[in-house]
Amino acid sequence: MKILIADDHQLFRDGLNIQLSTLISDSKVTEAENFTDAIKAVSKEKFDLIIIDLGMPDMEWQEGLGKVIEKKADETRIIVLSASEDFSDIRGTLDLGIAGYIPKRSETKTLLNALKLVIDGGTYLPPAMLQTKNSGCQETKKSIKTSIEKAKLTPRQNQVLQLLSEGLANKQIAYEMGVSEATVKLHINALLKALKVTNRTQAVITAQKMGLL
Repeated sequence: MKILIADDHQLFRDGLNIQLSTLISDSKVTEAENFTDAIKAVSKEKFDLIIIDLGMPDMEWQEGLGKVIEKKADETRIIVLSASEDFSDIRGTLDLGIAGYIPKRSETKTLLNALKLVIDGGTYLPPAMLQTKNSGCQETKKSIKTSIEKAKLTPRQNQVLQLLSEGLANKQIAYEMGVSEATVKLHINALLKALKVTNRTQAVITAQKMGLL
């Protein structure tokens, strides 16, 4: 597995390398100390996984992460590993379609479990993000209720949604449903349209907020 670690602290990169070696025996790790180097790396090489910090000094994370996502291969999964636990940062990165957001202060066990979940095809959401599901104001709850009424998912779309929430890839979903991958893609596109989102991660988050999961 080819992995890119982008963080401006060498000691942190070294420590993360050690942690990854306990999860993946055949990993090949490339390091970047800022967004600029990360963008260059993904422009030249195809990675299976990118682990990236937000607080690197050469540019704002919205610009840096956006360019990394623009240049990466379609199947590359991205984990943000950041000191920031600000809701707007978490939500902002998830809206870009990353596969996980892990706060740097997480315990080692949590970090390893989150990494394993994403490597296995799942999506990791930090506790702070999950807690917001039930802490919205009345206006937000009213908006969610309206969205549920408008969504009207078909049984097949509901099935796809459940499987997406379990972190299954299209091939696995096709096997579970007994259909082709092309059919799965059609169901996913219809699901994204119904939920008014643009990617799988947003679909799971939105469905959780709507009470569909």
